[in-house]
Amino acid sequence: MAYKVLLPQPIMKEGRDYLISKGYVIVDGSGMTEEDIINDIADCDAMIVRLSKITDKIFDAAPKLKVVARHGAGYDGVDLESARKHNVLVLNAPGANSMSVSELTIFYMLYCSRNFKLVQKTYIDDYYYAKMKTKKNELNGKTLGLIGTGNIGTLVAEKAALGFGMNVIAYDPFAKKENLSEYIKLIEDRNEIFTDSDYVSLHVPATKDTVNSVGAKEFELMKETAFLINTSRGSIVDESALYNALLNKQIAGAALDVLKEEPVDKNNPLLYLDNVLTAPHIGAATEEATIRSSLHCAIGIDDFLAGRTPQYVVPELRDMINK
Repeated sequence: MAYKVLLPQPIMKEGRDYLISKGYVIVDGSGMTEEDIINDIADCDAMIVRLSKITDKIFDAAPKLKVVARHGAGYDGVDLESARKHNVLVLNAPGANSMSVSELTIFYMLYCSRNFKLVQKTYIDDYYYAKMKTKKNELNGKTLGLIGTGNIGTLVAEKAALGFGMNVIAYDPFAKKENLSEYIKLIEDRNEIFTDSDYVSLHVPATKDTVNSVGAKEFELMKETAFLINTSRGSIVDESALYNALLNKQIAGAALDVLKEEPVDKNNPLLYLDNVLTAPHIGAATEEATIRSSLHCAIGIDDFLAGRTPQYVVPELRDMINK
């Protein structure tokens, strides 16, 4: 009997066609809520997850489930403890969205550098104020500070240094200097990223060590002219502390592709500041990245169910492969 793969949300044709070509039965889900997935998953062997949170209740309702593939690099929405308890392997697709997120990071830096939100807001009513009196700067010669030098962070560094002539410094306790390009200066003291950078860009997963790791202390260290860029996870930043820092002009501004609550809370005060750009987590939403993620997930599921070792197993569950 063919294995069944649940899709709570549609994936790109390339991934779907790959699974069908390998003989899998696709189960198109009735929705992406916990209740929807519980209703759909009882007879499924695998699942590709996009935006849904995969909870202990879902694992309890899935006696045949063997593998979950997360459609992207981040997997903080999957209860890994429950996955282990239920002997379900969790895969992800790191690298599939790296180019898209790195390009967006540069876009956000450019947007901030030209004070574009305020320019857009004012130029129709006061053309010359927008043109002449809103502060604007070049990226060339400025310092970019990276927190994290994984796939995305290193691509951002490459584009910033080689494309815009920026100085790049980085903090990553897991990185080795010899593995980084010569234009990335590895910093041992994390505080220096905040004190020395004109742009601080976050590229770390949400873990117990990183959640709320950028807060009041870090904003106090930053220059008044500096910007915070977050394309990783909203939970990394203490939003109350960021709001206060922005409101009081402690830092110049921020670009936030991610917020703690997604979909967005309309009452979040960060949405209404002139020195903040927000977006609905679009870093990996390009057509190219979505195709890669769908295909990587499909390949990973097939590798595992066919008895091969998948390329991308989440680090916390890699030991399950050898059992």
